[in-house]
Amino acid sequence: MARFEFPEWTEKFKKWTFLLAAGGPIYLLALWAYGLTPEAIREGYQPKQPVPYSHALHVGELGLDCRYCHTTVEKAGHAAVPPAAFCMNCHAKIRADSAKLQPVREAYATGNPLKWTRVHDLPDYVYFNHSAHVTRGIGCESCHGRIDLMDEVYQFAPLTMGWCLDCHRDPAPNLRPPEMVTVMGYDPPGDRREIGNKVAQENDIHPPTNCSTCHR
Repeated sequence: MARFEFPEWTEKFKKWTFLLAAGGPIYLLALWAYGLTPEAIREGYQPKQPVPYSHALHVGELGLDCRYCHTTVEKAGHAAVPPAAFCMNCHAKIRADSAKLQPVREAYATGNPLKWTRVHDLPDYVYFNHSAHVTRGIGCESCHGRIDLMDEVYQFAPLTMGWCLDCHRDPAPNLRPPEMVTVMGYDPPGDRREIGNKVAQENDIHPPTNCSTCHR
């Protein structure tokens, strides 16, 4: 019976295959290390937007409540981005001729929405529900940082699975009375953990840590 032999030119191919296989653990380690860098998890990500909307001005100085613009955070999984009509409620009379607001006026006149760049963008395989957190006392700043101090919004937290699980396993430090969720710079009158534990007890809060909670 004839014995099959690989052509001579495949010797180089086999050598490189061996080298790649031998270096596999190193490549995986490098990939894992990169996955922990701020660049990979987008921590600090601050894209340019079509309009230089300042949360420091609107929330910090003028005192707008988060829910005025993000109307669905208490009743839906997603935080709605307001249409241009929301902006024009004020800006039809306030700074009505500002060049910075020209894209807003055009969007309002044409009905074509502004193309905002999403800052906090979880992977498609992750399920997150804003209402489940906001209505139970997780403050906006726990995940988004001090929005009231940001001229341009950036990603404050890593939003990794480990970061979320840390809170689910020990939510008390991030819990506050639900009516205080939009208060920036929340400074409770007492021990934060004790107040959080009280909120958890009163609202029967036991955050799940099973995989299907976020991966559905």
